[in-house]
Formats: sequence, structure tokens, C-alpha cells
Amino acid sequence: MVSINREAKYRIGQVVRHRIFPFRGVIFDVDPTFNNTEEWWLSIPENVRPRKDQPFYHLLAENERTTYIAYVSEQNLLPDETGKPVRHPDVGEHFGALKDGCYERKPSRAN
Repeated sequence: MVSINREAKYRIGQVVRHRIFPFRGVIFDVDPTFNNTEEWWLSIPENVRPRKDQPFYHLLAENERTTYIAYVSEQNLLPDETGKPVRHPDVGEHFGALKDGCYERKPSRAN
């Protein structure tokens, strides 16, 4: 039996970049394994489609032109080593200061 390591390599608040595509972002949530629609997964070209048995990260993402939410497999992420802040407008809602490539998490507010 094959053991699946579901421990996330990256953490919430960490700034990462995509291994292939030109975007970066800050992680705001992590799924231990794929947790999106089958339609979304099948829309990825088969030759670059990620495995489902790995952590997937929700990013407040940016590229040269815009900001957006991205859902990215662990195999496609690398640490961002620029030290630059992420310009996504929601960063301040979730995080405080950026230190050593990682944002400090703000305490969660109860509704």
C-alpha cells in the first residue's frame, strides 16, 4: 500500500509563485487534497494536469495585469524570493505585516 503524504509544504501567509505560469500570490487556505470540481480539473490540459493526491492552495494572486483568486497544486508552486508584497486588494483583510516572505495572519473575527 502506498502512503500519501498530505502534510502541506507551504503555509498560510506564505508568498509563493507558480512554477510554470507568470503569477505569484499569498496563500490564504490549504486543502490537504484536491477539493474543486471535476470540470475544473478536466479543463487543465492533460500533459500538465496535476495529481489530486497532494495539497492544493488558495492564493490571493497577481500577475502583471490583474489580481484574482487562484487554486494551485503543491507540485506547481515555489517559494517567492522577491521579498515584495502582493498587491491583491484582499491581502490587508486577512494579513498584517510581511516578514521574510510570509505575511502575519490577523486574528480571526467571530461573527
